[in-house]
Amino acid sequence: MKRKRPVRPKRPYIATPDQVRITRNAHGAVIDYAEENVSSVRLRISTGDVATMTDEEVLAVHNQCIGAQEASAAAFEWVAVEVPPGTPQVKRDRRSGRLVPRGDVLRCHITDGSEVEGDPVAIYIDDQEYTLREFGEVLSMYAGWGMRVAFVPDDEVYEEPAIEVRKPKRGR
Repeated sequence: MKRKRPVRPKRPYIATPDQVRITRNAHGAVIDYAEENVSSVRLRISTGDVATMTDEEVLAVHNQCIGAQEASAAAFEWVAVEVPPGTPQVKRDRRSGRLVPRGDVLRCHITDGSEVEGDPVAIYIDDQEYTLREFGEVLSMYAGWGMRVAFVPDDEVYEEPAIEVRKPKRGR
């Protein structure tokens, strides 16, 4: 029997009172959306303040926060940083011990076998083999972000590929 994969939660949005359920806790309020699969929001509000606030006032604070996040995201101009060739792209964080990327672009090579039994592929970064689990650890630093993967010939990982948006040819 196939295991059903979880659906990625939707982002919280500016809501009306009929779209959410508000509960209070020791640190503020929790906003749960009536719509399925929308992430809950834990809103930190001074405990004394939240106890005297109406649900409408709590929702107004929530909506202001969501609005400010949306405005910030709209004004944010992302420039991905790629570490120069010849310098390490991945390091082990001293505090957490986790593998982390040094930049926002990873130049990788894929092989159809790994030194680790049971791993169908290995990912090479800077000629160092990473298992799928280790590669996932590297990617986990960007949890909550999006990712685009462009496959290129193995001798072109240093080049930005031309990208064409269209339906794939038959057979792919």
